[in-house]
Amino acid sequence: MNEPQPGQDPAARPPQLPGPYLAPGPYAGGTAWPAGPPQPLPGAVWPYAGQAPGPYGWGPPPRARWDAPPPSGTRYDRLARTRWHRWWRPIAGTLAIIVGFLALSIAAGLVAFLVSLVTGVPMVRSGTRLFADPVVDLGFQLGVIALLLPLVLGAAWLFQRRPPGSLSSVALRLRWRWLGACLLVALVAVLLGQAVEVVTLLSAGVDPGLRWAGWDRFLPAIIVILLLVPFQSAAEEYAYRGWVIQGFGAYLRNPWPAILVGAAAFAASHGYTGWGIVYVFAFGILMGWLAVRTGGLEAPIALHATNNILAFGVVAASGDMGSAMEQGEVPWESLIGSAVQFAVFGVGVLIIARKRAIQTLSR
Repeated sequence: MNEPQPGQDPAARPPQLPGPYLAPGPYAGGTAWPAGPPQPLPGAVWPYAGQAPGPYGWGPPPRARWDAPPPSGTRYDRLARTRWHRWWRPIAGTLAIIVGFLALSIAAGLVAFLVSLVTGVPMVRSGTRLFADPVVDLGFQLGVIALLLPLVLGAAWLFQRRPPGSLSSVALRLRWRWLGACLLVALVAVLLGQAVEVVTLLSAGVDPGLRWAGWDRFLPAIIVILLLVPFQSAAEEYAYRGWVIQGFGAYLRNPWPAILVGAAAFAASHGYTGWGIVYVFAFGILMGWLAVRTGGLEAPIALHATNNILAFGVVAASGDMGSAMEQGEVPWESLIGSAVQFAVFGVGVLIIARKRAIQTLSR
């Protein structure tokens, strides 16, 4: 293509460039390539603005990222307000979570019916129970609640177009070391609160319900509890403290309306009456406040899981697993132990968080 035509003077041929952006090479009048990477001609621009020149002068533009991280310096309750935030996104995500949970619950019920037919485990379908075996029924109900976890994480990514880890903490992930420290504080707080509650109930002449049914009845139940309660507790925290608080935080700068709404929704989802409603509502307020103050869900998950494991464990030790999911009236004396638990955990977490300089704003 570049050879001179017959009768044409090679010296009179105009110099050729190897490309529209590069300096002339050895085939353009014998000029040698310059040392180093190729440089653009004066006045020329690279095809994609903002990119450093590579070995070739062409290539696809970088793919735009689907999700957007929150701006630096953002508080936990405001992490959903990214550059992709629109007024309708939290609403659409909430509706998707509700519809998805109802659909998954129905599907889980159908699976339970098929399992009952195959294994011969009888179903009772009375009240809130599905299986006649109380341990199997507890495992099924805990597993259904745990389905909230992937639904909430998926809604954050799909509808709000933000990293799912922003539901966990301002570090955009679950901070495992901090979670471990919170678990130690939660264990101390729950044990102290339980001891005070037992003493208070005995002083008032109320049976605290402490029994021992034997290892043969305790072991199957405690294995199910230890395997599923952490996921059930985490799912509720991601839904009521993570999604609700950050959903309101996308509109409001003050976190307290979201904390109160999340606590009210949390209390409404339980079957407690009387003083039990007060206990659950106060628990929700404390968990929401700690999530904002510590910049994540590690502290709420730690106390929620530890409290539930001990509560279910006491029932498992008594052998009365049929009442494990029953939630009704709670004697007011029990609130004294709960107050001790809340105070010890809240103060302990804040002290350790300050000493460890736990991150409370996004970076």
